[in-house]
Amino acid sequence: MNWIIENKEWLFSGIAIAIPLTIIGWLISSRGKKQVQKGGDGSTNIQVGRDFKVGSGKHDE
Repeated sequence: MNWIIENKEWLFSGIAIAIPLTIIGWLISSRGKKQVQKGGDGSTNIQVGRDFKVGSGKHDE
């Protein structure tokens, strides 16, 4: 308890900086995760969140 009282300025100034930075980081990271898919009439649309591979990956010669 004495440590908190003696170091209250240092402790709370760190918290005052950490909380806004955490909120800003969360907002920036959640903004980049949106996916938008647009397609016309009669089209087939495929939406993939990560890597999309077609075939087995082996090259037949």
